[in-house]
Amino acid sequence: MDSKLSPRCPIRTTLEMLGGKWRLLLINAIGNGHHRFGALKRAVPEISEKMLTQELKNLVDNRLITRTNYGEVPPRVEYHLTPIGERAQALLQPISEFGLAYMEALD
Repeated sequence: MDSKLSPRCPIRTTLEMLGGKWRLLLINAIGNGHHRFGALKRAVPEISEKMLTQELKNLVDNRLITRTNYGEVPPRVEYHLTPIGERAQALLQPISEFGLAYMEALD
């Protein structure tokens, strides 16, 4: 896989990796200790199982999280942030602060 997702600019690359309805929510959930599929589904209850599977695969493909299959029966799979995923998680605090300020300004 080519390390550059977009030849256009770093902001577009970041948006391609993290944009969408679910990715930052999943990074937040994984970073807060929700590692298994069922726990992630409970942490983001609005997401369908199909979309959760697709988004987790996308995050793994973009090297933001790792997927560890323990080869057990019943299956046990865990997801963890990679170092670059941890850097992405650091973006959540300013995004949250912006959202709070925006909601307060609307009141």
